[in-house]
Amino acid sequence: MTVPVGTLLNDRYRLDVQVGTGGMSTVYKAFDTVLERCVAIKLMHRPLASDTDQLERFRREARAVAQLNHPHIVGVIDAGEDSDPAHPAPFIVFEFVEGETLKDHIRRNGRLAVPEAVAYAIEIARALSAAHAQGIVHRDVKPQNVLVDEEGTAKVTDFGIARTLDQEGLTADGRVLGTTDYVSPEQALCHPVTGQS
Repeated sequence: MTVPVGTLLNDRYRLDVQVGTGGMSTVYKAFDTVLERCVAIKLMHRPLASDTDQLERFRREARAVAQLNHPHIVGVIDAGEDSDPAHPAPFIVFEFVEGETLKDHIRRNGRLAVPEAVAYAIEIARALSAAHAQGIVHRDVKPQNVLVDEEGTAKVTDFGIARTLDQEGLTADGRVLGTTDYVSPEQALCHPVTGQS
């Protein structure tokens, strides 16, 4: 269930364009009417907001990414809860990155030249290293979760199933979170994850 374009969240963020959707949330390009700038809003699907584990996972993402300040990680600006009392839904406000996902970039341009692939790999590795230094493991690194801005810089996004190394996870026993094509072997086997994952 998506929220209609044009909706104003908390009397501040106007949802302008839906740019993506997943099992847990929908992402919109939005306009911050207070600071008069474009932002990205990740809005949790309303039916999931009543599930305490899903709600905590979403809030954990906001807290985890808010700790990170790195040029190759999409930054968190704000977080809140939609003020609709009948159907509240939490949201996270991110910097808006004008560009495309790395997956779309590859689809559009074909196989990356080796120097370009190495440059992206270095930027992504630096972002993940910064997250690991804060004790955060992404757990879903894939081309769809890397944005390439207009200058060709990579920015890691979507820490939705990230976990901190000192926290117990919210994953049910035997349940694997992550994208099958990209998940690490230890993650697929439900073993503890580390920065190497």
